[in-house]
Order: sequence, then structure tokens, then C-alpha cells
Amino acid sequence: MQIKILGCSGGIGDDLRTTSMLLDHDILVDAGTGVGDLTMSQLLAIDHIFITHSHLDHIAFIPFLLDTVMGIRAEPITLHALPETLSILRTHIFNWKIWPDFNVIPDIYNPFLRYHALKLGETLELNGRKITPLPVNHVVPAAGYHLEGEQFSLVYTGDTTECDALWREVNKIKNLKYIIIETAFSNGEIELAKLSKHLCPSMLIKELAKLDLAKLTGISEVLITHLKPGESETIMLEIAASSPVFPVMALKPHQIIYL
Repeated sequence: MQIKILGCSGGIGDDLRTTSMLLDHDILVDAGTGVGDLTMSQLLAIDHIFITHSHLDHIAFIPFLLDTVMGIRAEPITLHALPETLSILRTHIFNWKIWPDFNVIPDIYNPFLRYHALKLGETLELNGRKITPLPVNHVVPAAGYHLEGEQFSLVYTGDTTECDALWREVNKIKNLKYIIIETAFSNGEIELAKLSKHLCPSMLIKELAKLDLAKLTGISEVLITHLKPGESETIMLEIAASSPVFPVMALKPHQIIYL
């Protein structure tokens, strides 16, 4: 499995893109503004979209993607998410008021957009690629994902704050190599981080301490995503000053990870 980072910023501007990852050629995990850099041929290849949660920076380009490729490709696109997240998208986005309801276009029997409700802990396999939703803790219903390739696994938290349930599941993954985890705010904004259910460096370090080091011997690095524009350097310096047990680096746009 190849994972290409299309966007990993907590905002836009200065060539920054919000969260999206491309798995191989046909699966998106989140669909923020990074999707807008794909070519037409790449857009046409997307068959599945997995969403962590309903916030705009993670879903912004789903409507544009559907509108762009419908009529050019015949096959529907499947949107995978928790039932609560799908309900939010149905009610607030694909409702004919914000955007057309592609779940009834061209008709209710042959919709271009199909919804697939996920269950936490239940693995979905697509052509040998295993994707399992994980519990996280955010201000709206949300899930992280365990992505399992032929050799290694990666955990992507999406947006989250402190969450013991997440680490209980992570500690069960025997071939875990990468963790992509958000740290949206600096330590000086810890109260805002708590209010919005994000992480800051001091909270991140406490979360990483929940990893079972005796079991997770194969972790290569922890990659930080969702850094707020203008604060990236401060956040990463604060993380480094906390002496994390694993190498911790900022996730980069266009970075490619192999599993």
C-alpha cells in the first residue's frame, strides 16, 4: 500500500492544503483541499472515500469531486464513515441547499454517491488493503483509521484529544510502524485545545506515553499533522523539548509512505 499525503495543514495559504491522503490510486482518506491538486485522471480513479469526521477541512472537496467526475465515469463513488457522520453530511451538505444530493442522482436506484456506514473495530478489506476505524475523541462523532498493508500498519488519528480507548486499540497492532497524529495548537493555547478537543504538545506527550513499548517494537516514527499555519515551528519545538520516546517529525505534503 502506498500512501501519498495530499494535505496535512490545519489551514490554507502559502501553498498549504487541508487534510487528505491518497491510498494507492483509488482511495481517499479525508478529502480536504489537498484533493484539488489531483489531475483529472487521478480524480476519475477515486472509488472510495473514508472520512474521519464531518468538519469542513476534512470534507471540503467531496462535493467538488463528485460534481467533476459525474458524467465522465459511470461507476458510483462510495463514502465510508461512521453512521453519525454520514447523517451530518446528508442533512447539512448533500441536501439540495448547500449541494445536490448525489445519493439520488441520476436516480434513487442508481445513485452516483453510495453511503457505507462503518463500525468501530470492524475491518473493511478492499483488494487486500485492510482499513479499520478506531475510537477517537473530538467535538463531533469521529474515527481514526488503522491502515494495514502487506508488511506494516499505520494509525491515523484524524482530529482528537485525549482518548484512552484509542491507545487500547493501537497497542493491539503488532506490525505498527507509523502513527499520524494531530497537534493543532501550541502549549500556550492549551485551554483552546481542550475546548475544541484537539491536542497541544504537552497533551500529545501524555498520549504517546500510553503506548505499550514492550509490544510496539516496530514503530519507526510519529508524524504530526493538522499544525495551525504560523504555529508549526513553535509546536514542533515544544514537542522536541518534551523528549518524546519516538522520533517525532512534522508530516509533509507530497510525502509518500509505504506499508
